[in-house]
Amino acid sequence: MTAKKKSAQTVQDWRILNEEELRCGYRRVLRRRFLMPDGREVDYDIKQEADCIAIVAFTESQQVILTRQYRPGPKRILLEIPGGGMEPNETPLQAAQRELLEETGCKGDIQFVTSNVDCAYSTLTRYNFVATNCRFVADLKLDENEYIEVVLLPLSEFRQLLRSGELSDVEAGYLGLDYLGWL
Repeated sequence: MTAKKKSAQTVQDWRILNEEELRCGYRRVLRRRFLMPDGREVDYDIKQEADCIAIVAFTESQQVILTRQYRPGPKRILLEIPGGGMEPNETPLQAAQRELLEETGCKGDIQFVTSNVDCAYSTLTRYNFVATNCRFVADLKLDENEYIEVVLLPLSEFRQLLRSGELSDVEAGYLGLDYLGWL
């Protein structure tokens, strides 16, 4: 069966007419006014976010290294893939090495997998990595508002966690396992 195109218009870039900052705090929100292909003007609210990294990390015995922490959006404690923002003048690889060490106390063999957009209404690009043969080498070095517990999961339980939808950064998990051929 072949898919049929159902389109009365040609898809093209929208032109940004202007933007204004709506809120600046932990998250910055912009309102952008676009000129649509048909001549209409439409406003969209966009999360303006800096690029970040995510590391699917494995111990030498192939246990998955996760962080457990409270998240204000869903208002509960979640298991998460280690990661975070990039510092000024830091490459994605340098950020991955730093974040893995800071959030888990681990070092390992880090490989770049791919990058992906966060969502259709965000400027964020996430750089995804895998880290294998990780070993604990240091104490955690957390940011001011980070309270993290390191959790080790067997690979089979991590796959179940991915399928459950209860993990933030699910795409990073799937991309990492696919890269390693472990899906």
